Amino acid sequence: MKVLITAHARKRLQDFRQEQINEHDIQVAARSIPGHIPTATRFRGFIAASGRPFDLVVKDVLAGRLVITIIGK
Repeated sequence: MKVLITAHARKRLQDFRQEQINEHDIQVAARSIPGHIPTATRFRGFIAASGRPFDLVVKDVLAGRLVITIIGK
């Protein structure tokens, strides 16, 4: 499955709250969610390789799985 990361989500990765979370962590987390997600939904409890916990808001579109935003803890 192709994972698309929005410009907004990429910008958030630069913020202090999301530091130590990288795009690879986001792609692995997004691919680990089973099933079809027709509406934007928040999924909680992912852990980056650095150990930082984060949440994702994702939605499935025709092109793949769209990561709308990332919320670091």
